[in-house]
Amino acid sequence: MRLKKLLPATFVLLFSVVACQYSSRLFENTDTAYVLPTLQSPSVSVIPVSSVNPNLAADQDLLVRLYETVSPGVVLIQQVGETGSGLGSGFVYSSDGYIITNFHVVEGATDLEVDFPSGYKTRGVIRATDLDSDLAVIKVNAPAEELRPLPLGDSDLVKVGQTVVAIGNPFGLNNTMTMGIISAKGRTLDSLRQTEDGGFYSTGDLLQTDASINPGNSGGPLLNLNGEVIGLNRSIRTTGKNSDGEPVNSGIGFAVSVNIIKRVVPVLIQKGVYDYPYLGISTPPGGDLSLLEREELGLTTTTGAYLVEVLAGGPADKAGLIGGHKTTRIRGLNGGGDVIIAVDGRPVKVFGDLMSYIMTNKSPGDSITVRVIRDNQEKEFTLTLGKRP
Repeated sequence: MRLKKLLPATFVLLFSVVACQYSSRLFENTDTAYVLPTLQSPSVSVIPVSSVNPNLAADQDLLVRLYETVSPGVVLIQQVGETGSGLGSGFVYSSDGYIITNFHVVEGATDLEVDFPSGYKTRGVIRATDLDSDLAVIKVNAPAEELRPLPLGDSDLVKVGQTVVAIGNPFGLNNTMTMGIISAKGRTLDSLRQTEDGGFYSTGDLLQTDASINPGNSGGPLLNLNGEVIGLNRSIRTTGKNSDGEPVNSGIGFAVSVNIIKRVVPVLIQKGVYDYPYLGISTPPGGDLSLLEREELGLTTTTGAYLVEVLAGGPADKAGLIGGHKTTRIRGLNGGGDVIIAVDGRPVKVFGDLMSYIMTNKSPGDSITVRVIRDNQEKEFTLTLGKRP
């Protein structure tokens, strides 16, 4: 189950992982102090917000309480490795000292410092990492009063348009809270683990949000208004950079869904590794086809995951699925492949639907039933999922 890197270089440049490299010199300058002039204004009476808009006051109080309750469980993570220093975020997963963050926050680390909002600092040890979903588990020894685990929600219940908040350490600004909405669900991105042929496996079930996420937010929690973690902030997509070459938030951020975390992290803690289910297929860049491409392929459906390639000897190949093998007028796009339109009775509109279902519900060795369109006829195949090589 992988997505070939068929994207043009210009697209690759548009995507910037929320790198955790940051230096305090970028946001603090104490060389010069400026005294602002005093502005004389007439005396006015302050009108309480509650008397103007009771709902606004209630919303404000909700956000204040949420921050006061949740922020003690959000930590700052600093690492020093062969590539230099880095900074990111994380959250307390359990009262016995496990902390969850992104793999790319701790990648290459030889020394980890974990800072709590109270000011308490301690060393952290990497216990397990997962490149497929960009997760890492850190263990710390800290007093019980510092370990404030955050409750985990259910990302299947999350709806587009739902209000969310992100708490983390953008640019080293400790425990910053930003707010936005869920912009989309079921997004897919390249994972951080390469395939045998030099491409990258796909990671799925990502939440998209417009909550402001910047370098240093990586590994911090995305929360609903109940204070439950629904995702782990991972990356942003942007075309802008600041004067130091760092990506600037453009309102498109991605978070690993909490249901992936709930499925993967306990296994990482117990075994140190998590095996992802494997189909052995490739789909078009972005997981979808344009209408023009579908017409060129002779497809009668405008939805479904088209199989560009089915890898020889993989689970999909053994089950009888086929990938594109007929030349078309579109360079790099072969026709004749199956189109997956359902998995275990669930509709598959795009590749992300297939990925999200499999990653959050299935393990290697499990069987799934896929319905495909082949030569404009529907067929069903049962296949046994493998383990990613």
